[in-house]
Amino acid sequence: MPTLLEAALNGGRSPADHSAIPVSPAQLGAAAAEAVQAGAEALHFHVRGADGRESLAAAAVAAAVTEVRRHGVPFGISTGAWIISDPARRLAAVAEWTVLPDFVSINFDEEGAAELASFFLRRNVALEAGVANRFAAEQLVRSGLGNRCLRVMFEPREQVVDDAMTTVAETETVLDAAAVRVPRLLHGVNATAWPLVDAAGARGYATRIGFEDTLTLPHGGVAGGNGELVRAALARLAGGTTAADYLSS
Repeated sequence: MPTLLEAALNGGRSPADHSAIPVSPAQLGAAAAEAVQAGAEALHFHVRGADGRESLAAAAVAAAVTEVRRHGVPFGISTGAWIISDPARRLAAVAEWTVLPDFVSINFDEEGAAELASFFLRRNVALEAGVANRFAAEQLVRSGLGNRCLRVMFEPREQVVDDAMTTVAETETVLDAAAVRVPRLLHGVNATAWPLVDAAGARGYATRIGFEDTLTLPHGGVAGGNGELVRAALARLAGGTTAADYLSS
């Protein structure tokens, strides 16, 4: 059983993908409550501006963080380079934050990742380091920040499970060689979401599930909400429950 199950509430998806995708601060707060009640021990989400687009603007971050903080578990937000592609502009945007999350997720295959991570560590915001591939793991090691992370998050992008696990093995080798010993989280997305929950459990890693990673339950039916996905993941990790038990009502 992994030490932690994190719920990824929305990602880059929108209500066009599923009517229950949380976007507004109030919706994020409700989704957080649902996921925590289902058993999630940490939360991750992407902040949206008033236009519904992903945002790193201080006011949007403050509104979302304030709502999610009410629910009593650690949470982090995405700082992905697709939100603001220029590293200097991205750093300037997060420097304006006055209401801070517990941690941020930073993808180490993105330009400016090490500088962004160092900035947040100076502000006492914990770091969830995303390593999607060997290159990202090498960049994390090169930064010297590996053992200062809250955890390292393996998130291969390949949609064939064997290919995804080959990437995980490569990134594990890099981190092991550099003696990066912080906790590890493994998750997949879409076709690999449920197989990588299983792989995380087998490795004793933390894992993640939620609407960012998949809209469907293990049997393939559409989930009603993040809480349903969390319950399915916990039962799957514990064993003894079949996918048929998670048919959406």
